[in-house]
Amino acid sequence: MSPIQTIRSRLQNDPLIRRVLRNSSYLFSSNTLASALGVLQGILVFRLLGDSGSGLLAIVMDFPSNVNRLLSFRMSEVTVKYAGEALAQNDKARAAALVKGIALMEAVTSVAAYLVLYLLAAWGARTFAEGLPIEPLFRFYGLFLLANLVYETSVGVLQAADNFKQVARANFYQSLALTVLIAAVFFLDVLQVTHWGLTGILAAYLAGKTIAGVVVTGSASHELKRRLGTGWMRAPLRLVPDWKPILRFAFSTNLNGTVNLFARDNVRLYIAALVSTAAVGYFSLASKLINLIMVPLDPLIAPTYAEITRTIAARQWAATRKLLKQVSAISAAWTLLAGGGLAAIGWWLIPFVYGREMAPAYPAFLLLLIGYGAANIANWNRPLLLALGKPALPLLIAAVAGAVEVALIFLLVPRGGYLVGAAIVAGYFVVSIGWTVWLGLRIMKREEAGA
Repeated sequence: MSPIQTIRSRLQNDPLIRRVLRNSSYLFSSNTLASALGVLQGILVFRLLGDSGSGLLAIVMDFPSNVNRLLSFRMSEVTVKYAGEALAQNDKARAAALVKGIALMEAVTSVAAYLVLYLLAAWGARTFAEGLPIEPLFRFYGLFLLANLVYETSVGVLQAADNFKQVARANFYQSLALTVLIAAVFFLDVLQVTHWGLTGILAAYLAGKTIAGVVVTGSASHELKRRLGTGWMRAPLRLVPDWKPILRFAFSTNLNGTVNLFARDNVRLYIAALVSTAAVGYFSLASKLINLIMVPLDPLIAPTYAEITRTIAARQWAATRKLLKQVSAISAAWTLLAGGGLAAIGWWLIPFVYGREMAPAYPAFLLLLIGYGAANIANWNRPLLLALGKPALPLLIAAVAGAVEVALIFLLVPRGGYLVGAAIVAGYFVVSIGWTVWLGLRIMKREEAGA
C-alpha cells in the first residue's frame, strides 16, 4: 500500500478527523473558490491602482476594520460555547435567550464601533494617509459595520447547529459578487467610461460584505426558527440565570482580539505611518499571496476546536493527540506544496501578473511565509488551550510576544523599511505559536497523568 493510500485509509477509519474534514469540506470548497477569485480580484486591483493606490486602499479598509476589532467581541465563539451547549442539551428556551442576548450585545457594539470610526476618521487620515482628505472614504467603507450588525452571532448559530454549509455559501456569494463588481470598475476605468478608481473598488468591497451579512443572518434566522420555533425572539433574557460567565468569556475574546489587532492586524497601518503608502502596497500584495496558503486551511479551525472540546471533555487524551497530529499533517502538506510553489516562482510571477512596480512584494512574501507557515501547521494552538479551560494563557502569550513585536516595529522599521517589518511579524508568529503549542501540550500531558 502506497503512503497516500495509507494516509487515506487512516483518515477514513477515524471518526474524529472524518467529522472535522466533513464540516471543513463545505468551507474548504467555498474558500478555495474564493481564493481563486481573490487572485483575479487582486490582479485587477493592483493593476488599476498601482503600488501607492493599492496601499491607500489597504489603509482605508484596515482602519475601519481595526476600529471594529478594537471594540467588538468574537461573538461566534461565545455563541458556539454557550448557545451550542444549550442546543446540545435540548434546552430550547435557554438557547433562544442566549442567542437573543448575545445578538443584542453585538448589535450595540457594532453601532458604537461605527460612531467611534466616524469621530476618528479625520485623525486616521492625518496619521496613516499622509494627510490626504480620505476621512469620507473611512466613513463610507465603515458602513459594513452596520450592514453586518449581528454577523458574528449568526455565524456562531450556524456553527453550533452544525450547518457550516450556509457559511460557505455566503462566502462564495460574497466572492462572486466582489469579483464581478471589481471587474466592472476595472474595465469601465480602463476604457475611460468612468473614473471611479479607489472609490469604486471600495464600493465593491462594501457590497460584498453586505451580501455576506444578509445571507448569513438570514440563514441563521431560518435555522433558529426551525430549531427553536418562530417565537424564539420573545424568550426573556432572565431564562439565563447568570450572564457574568458569558460576559467574562466575551471580554476575554475581546482582549484576545485587541492583542491580535496591535500585534498582527495593525501592521499595514504601522507601515503607513512609518514608511509610505507604496510600502503598504508591497506588504498588502505579500499578504494577499499568503492568504492563498492560509485561507484553504482556515475551515479546519472551527471543526477541530469542536472535536478537541468533545474529546477533552470526555478525557480521551489519545484521541485528542491523534487528532492534533492528523490536522497538522494535513496542514503541513498543503503549506509545503502551496507555499513552496509560490516561493519558487514568485520572483517571476509577481511582476508578470501584478506589474513590474509590485516586484518588491516578493521578498516580503518569503519572510511572511515563515511565520504564517508555522501558524498554518499548528492552527489548533489556541483552540487546544481554550478546550483545556485556559483561555487566558494564549492571550498572555500573544500579549507578551506582541508587545515585543510592536516595540521592534517602531524601533527598526523607520530605518529598515517594510521588509524589516515583515521579518518582525514572521518572528512574532514563530515565537508566540511555538510557545502556545508547547504550553498546551504540557498542560494536556499533566491532565492526562492526573486522570
